[in-house]
Amino acid sequence: MREINVSVIKDKVKQMILDAEYKLPEDFIKALETAKAFEESETGKEILDTILENAKVAATEQVAYCQDTGYPVFFVEIGQDVHITGGNIRDAINEAVREATKEGYLRASLAYDPIFDRKNTGDNTPALIYFDIVPGDKIKIKFAAKGGGSENQSKQAMLKPADGIEGIKKFVLKSIANAGPNACPPFTVGVGIGGTFDYSAVLAKKALFRPIGHRHPDPRIAMLEEELLQLANQLGVGPLGFGGTTTAVDVKIEIAPVHIASLPVAVNIQCHAARHTELEI
Repeated sequence: MREINVSVIKDKVKQMILDAEYKLPEDFIKALETAKAFEESETGKEILDTILENAKVAATEQVAYCQDTGYPVFFVEIGQDVHITGGNIRDAINEAVREATKEGYLRASLAYDPIFDRKNTGDNTPALIYFDIVPGDKIKIKFAAKGGGSENQSKQAMLKPADGIEGIKKFVLKSIANAGPNACPPFTVGVGIGGTFDYSAVLAKKALFRPIGHRHPDPRIAMLEEELLQLANQLGVGPLGFGGTTTAVDVKIEIAPVHIASLPVAVNIQCHAARHTELEI
């Protein structure tokens, strides 16, 4: 049994939050550079140049890439041979969020009460944390800062099994088109298919962590990802919605077993502030 103190978890999570807020992933930067070479709109090329310059400044100056520093979302895999000591891992992660928000001058964006007074929690806690128990003696943590603009444009639908693959494509493309400029394209699009009403949305969010261009291991799903990406870039939304051929840099799909009477499909839109990272302890 391997022991890991919560103080180690807290310190590493705080740093991963700051790293993600300041620096976009390399795969996304490369995808933008590739997109610029193929973008047909001159305005679109200028916007992609500006996005890349913004990313460079944020990383160099160690400042938040976007003023909406997002809702902190974590996927945590805990090895069954790990013993966490010194406190509660959930509390440690929330303390990391609290300290990162203060030390990194991140905007506090969470309202504790969603209906009545919508009072801000003041420190971006509580974070949204999904836990899973896996084999091994390590802890793997994935973090994403989900901005309100793109999250607001995400959609979920309970399709009929008879809607099939054409129904799925129609729903995904309609979701991307309706997101338009409101979700700050170019997008990364996560799609969750199967499971239940709630789990399809979790799958869509988890799909966003897969590196850009890394296809699903099922060749049929991989082909669907490629087709949806091509179709998304024919919608004409373009960078920041000003028109062009770069509406999305990738579409990534995750699937799960499903009830014979159901076909849940969720689309999680990620704006060009694609802030996510992961670590292993």
